[in-house]
Amino acid sequence: MSSTTEHLSLLHRPRRLRRTASLRRMVRETQLTVNDLIYPVFVMEGENQQEEIPSMPEIYRYSLDLLLKEIADAANLGINAVALFPLIPTEKKDNAGTESHNPDGLVQRTIKAIKQEIPEMAVITDVALDPFSTYGHDGIVKDGKILNDETVEVLVKQAISQAEAGADIVAPSDMMDGRVGAIRQGLDDAGYFDVGILAYSAKYASAYYGPFRDALESAPQFGDKQTYQMNPANSREAIKEVALDIAEGADIVMVKPALAYLDIIGRIKEYTNLPVAAYNVSGEYAMVKAAAEQGWIDEKQVILETLTSMKRAGADLILTYFAKQVALMLPKAP
Repeated sequence: MSSTTEHLSLLHRPRRLRRTASLRRMVRETQLTVNDLIYPVFVMEGENQQEEIPSMPEIYRYSLDLLLKEIADAANLGINAVALFPLIPTEKKDNAGTESHNPDGLVQRTIKAIKQEIPEMAVITDVALDPFSTYGHDGIVKDGKILNDETVEVLVKQAISQAEAGADIVAPSDMMDGRVGAIRQGLDDAGYFDVGILAYSAKYASAYYGPFRDALESAPQFGDKQTYQMNPANSREAIKEVALDIAEGADIVMVKPALAYLDIIGRIKEYTNLPVAAYNVSGEYAMVKAAAEQGWIDEKQVILETLTSMKRAGADLILTYFAKQVALMLPKAP
């Protein structure tokens, strides 16, 4: 080896900063903390009821009394926010999603109970009709089509009823055109200026949602959701959707799913200075759990690596069913 070559090899040795754990921590570029996590939870009618979701091991539907205990546990782990999803009894479903804006409905009662028992917990509510629809679609159905503007009118009622119950943030996940602006106007007209909107801006018509639909018994009864959710092949369209939601008053924008759409998270992070959320969805959760059950992967390391990749791509917030599990692995952040 020549002296010049030897000198250059000594100048450029990235391994110098990997040599010890303390050095690796010192130059770490991406930090995953408990403050990044939002915990999605499922609520159902009844008392003292807890049902494990078969396709989502260790994730449960809870009756309200037990859900409050679960949320209190999450709060004690440093988790700041929950995203609430309801299992609605079949007899309360209809095509217009009427139960979605019932002031005494399951969601509204749950919000009030959480804010009374665990007031420090931020409550994020889903705004969409699929849990309340006899058809399992996110909007009103007529002649086999999903109606946009008629659905938006109901979504506004739903969001206002959630705000009245005490929701901190409403999260329209329906992908109807114009719904963010209509909800913002509706909330403001009703005096709920401080209730935020987390928009499911780039929500793809994905095959990763199956276990979630099992959890809420909300799978579409006909067709699919491709006429309103995004084509997984599209990237530029995500920027268009985000731009529209920002213009209409979104406070946070989100990409769903996360793992197969890290490039979309990155593009949106570069586009906007709003907080960017990513949803680590049920299918992503189920795959990790299934592989871990077979002993094929190191579950904890894969979970941390997966969520860190979402932060690295640009996500400021991550909705994840791993939230409690991850919170036990991470130090509480100030």
